Amino acid sequence: MSETVSKPSPHLTVHVPLDGGRDYDILIGRGLIAGAGGRVAALKGRAAVIVSDETVAALYAAPLRESLEAAGLRSGLVTVPPGEASKSYGCFAAVCDGLLAHKVERGDLVVALGGGVVGDLAGFAAASLRRGVRFVQVPTSLLAQVDSSVGGKTGINSPLGKNLIGAFHQPRLVLADTATLDTLSEREMQAGYAEVAKYGLIGDAGFFDWCEAHWAGIFSGGPERDEAVAVCCRAKAGVVVRDEREDGERALLNLGHTFGHALERLTGYDGARLVHGEGVAIGLALAFRFSARLGLCPGQDAGRVANHLAMAGLPTTLAQVPGGCGDADALLDAMAQDKKVRDGALTFILARGIGKSFIAPGIDRAEVRAFLQDELAA
Repeated sequence: MSETVSKPSPHLTVHVPLDGGRDYDILIGRGLIAGAGGRVAALKGRAAVIVSDETVAALYAAPLRESLEAAGLRSGLVTVPPGEASKSYGCFAAVCDGLLAHKVERGDLVVALGGGVVGDLAGFAAASLRRGVRFVQVPTSLLAQVDSSVGGKTGINSPLGKNLIGAFHQPRLVLADTATLDTLSEREMQAGYAEVAKYGLIGDAGFFDWCEAHWAGIFSGGPERDEAVAVCCRAKAGVVVRDEREDGERALLNLGHTFGHALERLTGYDGARLVHGEGVAIGLALAFRFSARLGLCPGQDAGRVANHLAMAGLPTTLAQVPGGCGDADALLDAMAQDKKVRDGALTFILARGIGKSFIAPGIDRAEVRAFLQDELAA
């Protein structure tokens, strides 16, 4: 990967109108890192300490720090190894200690520079440090720009499951510099694209139609990229405002994730085998096939979903998990730690068609097990 820091260009803005003075803007466009300092300084902190992973820091930490310091902010940098394994108790403690070593105070800011792992980890550290300091998201992956940087979910993983330790802690600003996506590997772009397609599948069939026609422009960096990020952010912002703490509608954003998180756990959060977006892609295809099996969704819609994800280079079957993913019982056990489990009963996000997802509580375990056995045998 080579460094890409574009000059600022016109950007799109999505407003997240939370109450209690917690509203914030998501800025989307190329070159936002170069002008980040003034926007972060407007939040009235004295210091802004960056949390990043070693790979992203090598590309973007220097220009971001330069911009922060030019705006009169004292800056610092705390880094963690890249990959899902950094969402751990050990890295969480190291980040907290690193921020304290940089003398981050209540009025200062933590700046999460990186993908979803860094955003979740840095956000949770900010929520915990001195019982809560403000933070800014500067997402550098497609997955983070369209999903994880927005909405205030922060956290780390447990050996027992994904994202089981964390807090709701909203950012004060999100700067989605879409030029940073130029340095992503093809695999990371594909993984992020699973979350883009998800927004069409949840409740916007027209957007899924648009994705089928324009997905190549998202990958190549055309104007479709900024537009896709903005559409996804608007959709997520609307859900977050209506259901900030996932008491109802926000659970729809987990379409595909019950299956996907189980696969991540069973592969040991090993990014060489499976990254989050790949797990989500398989989960999306499984959710639609399971819905079709239950008679809820037309089989042609399930096929259309799998075909589109495959065209974008994503896996759609359990057989495509490198090294395997265990048997049906292992998958069910992993799903039992899903955050949507209530009174021991599995809750899935299923679909009546493309753009028609719904929350389905109390799904029969025997039905899920039989479906998984058939999928594993396919």
